[in-house]
Amino acid sequence: MNSLLIQAGIAVGLLVLGYLFGSIAEKRHYKKIRQREASSAHLPVIASRYPPEDRVYEQRLVRGEVVISSDYFKGFLAGLVNFFGGRVTPFESLLDRARREAILRMKDQASEHGAAYVFNIKFDTTRIATGRLAAMEVLAYGTAMVPSKNTTG
Repeated sequence: MNSLLIQAGIAVGLLVLGYLFGSIAEKRHYKKIRQREASSAHLPVIASRYPPEDRVYEQRLVRGEVVISSDYFKGFLAGLVNFFGGRVTPFESLLDRARREAILRMKDQASEHGAAYVFNIKFDTTRIATGRLAAMEVLAYGTAMVPSKNTTG
């Protein structure tokens, strides 16, 4: 009976630690994302398939890729949701963070090329299962529109 209580205590302790450390890491990441989004707001990302025709642009494929892992607590909650059915809300914030981070990395690459903006943005998302815990891989890619130095076209 004592060993059963000890095992239950360890399981609850791991869940509490997973929740605490996962929450802290997520809040820090969101704070950094918001700061980077504010500093890169000058570079718009557009989902349109049709490029602008206001001037001559060079086009470059740019991408941003990220893999973000789940914490123990979210993995536990997702397992419960999978058992009973329904929306897997514990992974929604994980996917949101991954998408936003991928866009920021794509914008960084576009900025290195001197792009005015990125159009025709697309996403590719993959769930990577590693035992009980999961991770999300998100690839954001689009066409960076770099103003051409040669204005005749």
